Amino acid sequence: MEIEKIAKIIKENGGNLYLVGGAIRDEIMGMPIYDRDYCVTGISKSKFQKLFPKAHIRGKDFEVFDIDRVEFALARKERKIGVGHKEFSIETGENITIEQDLARRDVTINSIAKDVLTGEIIDPYNGICDIENHIIRATTEAFKEDPLRVYRVARLVAKLGFTVEENTIKQMESLKKELCTLSKERVFHEFEKALATSHPSEFFNTLRKANVLDVHFEEIYNLIGALQPEQYHPEGDAYNHTMIVVDKSASMTDDLAIRFAALVHDLGKGITPKEKYPHHHGHDEKGVELVGNLGNRIGVPKKWISYGKVSSKEHMKGGIFYKMTPAKKVSFIERVAKSKLGLEGLQIVVICDKCSTRNTELENIKFDEIGKECISEINGQYIKEKYNIEEGILLALKMHQERVKWMKEKLKII
Repeated sequence: MEIEKIAKIIKENGGNLYLVGGAIRDEIMGMPIYDRDYCVTGISKSKFQKLFPKAHIRGKDFEVFDIDRVEFALARKERKIGVGHKEFSIETGENITIEQDLARRDVTINSIAKDVLTGEIIDPYNGICDIENHIIRATTEAFKEDPLRVYRVARLVAKLGFTVEENTIKQMESLKKELCTLSKERVFHEFEKALATSHPSEFFNTLRKANVLDVHFEEIYNLIGALQPEQYHPEGDAYNHTMIVVDKSASMTDDLAIRFAALVHDLGKGITPKEKYPHHHGHDEKGVELVGNLGNRIGVPKKWISYGKVSSKEHMKGGIFYKMTPAKKVSFIERVAKSKLGLEGLQIVVICDKCSTRNTELENIKFDEIGKECISEINGQYIKEKYNIEEGILLALKMHQERVKWMKEKLKII
């Protein structure tokens, strides 16, 4: 059923239909609109069901009506009755106005509505002005009733590049204790969306500014102040380096698992004793466990954790690939090729790590192409035919030896 037709039915029965939230914000900014949320006023739940009997009711905490995969919610008011993201008393009814519904939304740029039939814009909290000035501001003091809004704001900064107004930062900080009540699924959902933006670093920078980075992202927080050798890292501490690397990865790949691998490649530097600064010997191996800790805490997919562990363990070796002996090159290639991250994925991480703040010759750290060529040319079938042997340890040993020979010859040509 067309939206205009639904809006007319609602209007004929004493109500109004509004497009609300992020869809209006993105429309005003000229950005693509992926999700459209609609709010209904002047209609009760029972009346809506009578008008649209084929609508499916979804949701436990708050019911929404699904008509042809489009969601419609009745205007509502909320009252906090406990601790956490879900502890609210929700009131709906035909007497609740669109302005009252907008008041309970998180930030002003999301507290805008448009009448579907007339096109009238309802903007009681000056959200359009904040859009024009690139400001994210809490709609009302009710902002600090929901801890999930902390991560939503940080994600919006990463998406839009806006600045968070100071009082809103303070409200975010006031929610620090309640952040622990959020489910890992909720945290991951916001983190995943932030990682998908062109500047994921702004998500973490915003949480850092609000003094809440250490709640769910302790391993990232511990990189702050972890000094590095200045000749290799003019950007400063390991935190600054990591932020540059993750943003660089966002410019190189849409694969969020690889972006995660770039984000966590240096976590081991966060546990280096300060007396050993600016060096971080063994941080690659030490970081493997930390990747798992972070990933499990915020509920990232197992595949991402696998990518991250390989990134942590192997990125240093990938950075000095050109210095390795042919035998070590082959061993490195064989290990990484068998991993889920693979040669191509680790190559992206190493490029982001080495080339983000220094003039590093790409040819010095390229191992993807030569690695794939080596494995492709010297494979199991090749060894079976050459040495007339079957599967087993001997075949694997011979294949490794032949690959080392291949690598020596290849490097002579290069």
